[in-house]
This record gives sequence, C-alpha cells and structure tokens, in this order.
Amino acid sequence: MRPDREHIYTGKMKPKTPKGCSQPDPGMLTKGSGMMKSMIRDICLAPSGKQKIEWVKKYMPILSGLEEEFKKTKPLEGVKISLSIHLEAKTAYLSKVLAAAGAKMAVTGSNPLSTQDDVAAGLVADGIDVYARYGASQDEYQTHIDRTLEHGPNIIIDDGGDLIHALHTRKKHLLNDVYGGCEETTTGIIRLMAMQEEGVLKIPMMAVNNAMCKHLFDNRYGTGQSVWDGINRTTNLIVSGKTVVVAGYGWCGKGIAMRAKGLGGNVIVTEIDPVKAIEAVMDGFRVMTMEQAALEGDIFVTVTGCEKVIVRKHMEKMKNGAVLCNAGHFNVEIWLPDLEDLACDISESRKNVTGYTLNDGRVLYLLGEGRLVNLACGDGHPAEIMDMSFAVQAYAVLYILSHHRELKPGVFEIPEEIDRKIAFSKLASLGITIDELTPEQERYMRSWNG
Repeated sequence: MRPDREHIYTGKMKPKTPKGCSQPDPGMLTKGSGMMKSMIRDICLAPSGKQKIEWVKKYMPILSGLEEEFKKTKPLEGVKISLSIHLEAKTAYLSKVLAAAGAKMAVTGSNPLSTQDDVAAGLVADGIDVYARYGASQDEYQTHIDRTLEHGPNIIIDDGGDLIHALHTRKKHLLNDVYGGCEETTTGIIRLMAMQEEGVLKIPMMAVNNAMCKHLFDNRYGTGQSVWDGINRTTNLIVSGKTVVVAGYGWCGKGIAMRAKGLGGNVIVTEIDPVKAIEAVMDGFRVMTMEQAALEGDIFVTVTGCEKVIVRKHMEKMKNGAVLCNAGHFNVEIWLPDLEDLACDISESRKNVTGYTLNDGRVLYLLGEGRLVNLACGDGHPAEIMDMSFAVQAYAVLYILSHHRELKPGVFEIPEEIDRKIAFSKLASLGITIDELTPEQERYMRSWNG
C-alpha cells in the first residue's frame, strides 16, 4: 500500500453545516494534558444523541448481555482502545460496551459524512473522548484520526484502514504499545492484505469482516436494506419498473441486488469475477459490462472496493436523470473528477442530491457526494444486524488481549468458536432452539467405514 495514496476525493461541492448545529465552541470541549480531549461540533446536541443510543440498545441484545457481563468482570481494565467506525448510534453503543469493560476509549468516525454530531456529543457527555464532526474537511478528518491515535492505544478497531494507515505512516512511534487490531470491512481487509504482502504490516489484525456472523448478515442483509433506505429516503423515487445496475456481486452486492429485485427493479450486475458473474445469472439477474449497462441503467450502485468503476466513458452514455450512488467504503468508485469535468453546471437538487448538468442538457444525479449512500444519506445498517457484527468486534478485542503475545504481525481469521457463540446468542435472543447431534450421529459423522 502506498503511504501517499489518496483514498478520499475532495471535489468542488463542499458539505454544508447541518441546520441547528453551531460551530465547535472550545469552551464546551473538555481539556486535559495541554490538548483538547474531544473535538466535536456541539455538546448541546448530547440529549438527542443519547436518545438514539438508547433506542438501538433495545434492539442489540447480544451487546446488552455483554455490557452487563463486562460491568462485573472488567476484562479490559486499563486497556486503551482507538476506534474508527462510522460514528452513529450503533457504533456509539459498542464504544460504551467496551468502556463498561474498563477500556479507555478514543473514538472517531471513519467517514465525515456518516458522523452524526448528536451521537458524538452523547458519547462525550458520557465521558468518552471523541474526535469527529459531520462534514469535516480532509485536513480535519486527518487531524481527528491522528488525535484518536495520540492517546496511545493498545488495541485498534478500524473500518476501512485509516487508523492503521496513519499508525504505519505518520504515527509509527506509537506502534510499540499496540497489541493488535480488528478490521470491520472488506475494503480495510484488502488494504491489510496488501500491507501483509509487502511486509509492512507491523501488528496482528483480526479480519472481523470475514467472520460468518459478520459478512453473511451485515454485508448481505444490512447493506441490502440500508442502501435502499438511503436511496429511497434521499430521492423519494420509486424503484419498481426501473433498471438498477449493481457493480460488484460480493456479499454486499448480493444484498443490494436482492432488495432491488424485491422492490420491483430490473437488475443488471456488472462483475470482473467469472464465478460471481455466473452466480448472478443463476440468481436471476442480467450480467453485462458497465459500458453496456450504462445505456440502460436508471439507478447505479457501486459496491466493489475498487476505484474508477464508473468513469467518463460510462457517464457519456447514461440516460438523462440517471441516479448514481456508491456503497463502497471510499468515494472513488464513481470517479468524481470525470463527472465534474463533464459538467457545465453543478448544483444541489435536494438534500444529499447533487445535479451535474452536461453540455447536451442531460443531468446526472449523485447521492451523498459519492460516499457510502447508506450512511451519508441514512442511518446505516439496522440495529439487529450490527448487534452481531459488533459482538464479533467485542470478542475479537478480548481474543487479541488474551493472545497478543503469541500472535505475529499479519491478518488472522476470527476463530470458529466466536462465530458459534454469537450465533447461539442471536438464536437465544430470538427464542429459537435448534437440534443437536446425538452421540451415535457424531460417531457416524466421524466415521469413514459405514
């Protein structure tokens, strides 16, 4: 991974300050050791944030159970954790659960447009250090990342790899105290694997995204629902009867395509993997290249983890009124420099919808500045889904704490027993029991000779 690689494109359209929120008031921020302990927009927003956190807690029974257990056992007493995940209510509750376990938390958001200022304020009001605000500039975002690391973490919880990147470039002096970390999403694991291949990854990292109780549910059902929540809330347009182009047929793409079909959309999938392409065909979707799909699509959703998935040659062919949005971690899948270069006028059509008028009069609409549409334009995954994903995070943190002395730098899978423990907890919360093998059946399953 190149240290100078730019992952977040900053374009001509600048995010606006949300109504009702003041600029940060240093007098409202707690201070300590000569530096601000928190950098947020407005502490007065805390009551709204706390309300959101309490709401999701009611629908996160696995984490709630862990919180009660952790309050008694304090397994993370004295451990410092730096966390960078989309800063909304579910992430806030995970932070509070880890704090209840005794951890000293420093929290930031993994994307400026997914940070909810009231939730950030709610955490600060509860004594957790937070460095994040909605619509932060690229420089401010980097400052937030750096401040989150400067409290000297023992464990990293990352989403997309920005904490790890900073730790291995600008903040190398902090590496000696880090036991290891956890990575939440596919994009971050891709970056970690690149670091491992180049021999530059200096700490053990748990691939949380690869856990069965994460990607099978979070990526498929969570992304599938939350992407369409974001699109529908933002556009107020019908999906039924429209042609939806989904770029990428991994677990997230499968969920998005499935929900689009359920909403009545005519789904086209674009892929580079021949096996996934065949799978999409057998799931009932048309498969073609993006150049072919550009002529037909009404709504485009990119979810590949790669850059330049939709570029000038595709934009030049699109219908008037086509809607473009991204569900990959970084806003580089729809290539904004090409879109801006093609446009003779750029204007806000409605909140979180930017209209790009081309020279021939066609208008292409971009949602959420090309950032994750489910978080930039919505509240992210449902609470019940994130209950499982964040339970994986919590157990992964405990695993690192127990095994860091024996783990070498590299990327490690989540142990199967953690997946099973979370799956049984989820079933119990739903009031569901399942069958068990009898001793005779177990012997049969282990036998090769009748």
